[in-house]
Amino acid sequence: MYVVFEGVDCVGKTTQISLLNDFFLSCKKEVVFTAEPGGTELGKHLRKLLLDREFKISKKAELLLFLADRAQHFDEILNKNKNKTIISDRSFISGMAYADFDKNFLLELNSFALDKFFPQKVIFLKADRKLLNERFSKKKLDNIEKQGVDYFLKTQDKLEDILNFLKFHLNLDFLSIDANKTKEAIHKEIKDFIL
Repeated sequence: MYVVFEGVDCVGKTTQISLLNDFFLSCKKEVVFTAEPGGTELGKHLRKLLLDREFKISKKAELLLFLADRAQHFDEILNKNKNKTIISDRSFISGMAYADFDKNFLLELNSFALDKFFPQKVIFLKADRKLLNERFSKKKLDNIEKQGVDYFLKTQDKLEDILNFLKFHLNLDFLSIDANKTKEAIHKEIKDFIL
């Protein structure tokens, strides 16, 4: 089963993935944990290039770099572990939400990069302005995060739009969770959804 966590920065994806890791370790269940971008050696270099660059790149070039990371991630991680449980911090869904291109076109490109291997379940953590402001104020921001809370709220709306689009086109199963809930309550919802 391929499960992905989606949501903008600072909604608690890392915390919840860590709690899941602890849970699966306690059950002695073998699970593969990964991330996009950056789940492979190539991905680490592309992630650094995309998030910490000092120069501008075009939207098309940015999209193609993310797709290159995704194709490599499929070859090295997803395809080799298809028969295991895979938990990923982000996926092609984020790629579609952050890109300003036609949804059908993006789905076609991602289908090619992923050899049509899509998640079976998606956990979407959703935050409000207050929570994002509070969490952003406590961290060093990368180039994307420097665009501010309004940008992330718009991106969150786009993520939700993409999820609804994919629910129709791929019969995608997703769970939307309010990130303001306690981490324990969120963890229980996620476990119930996955199991």
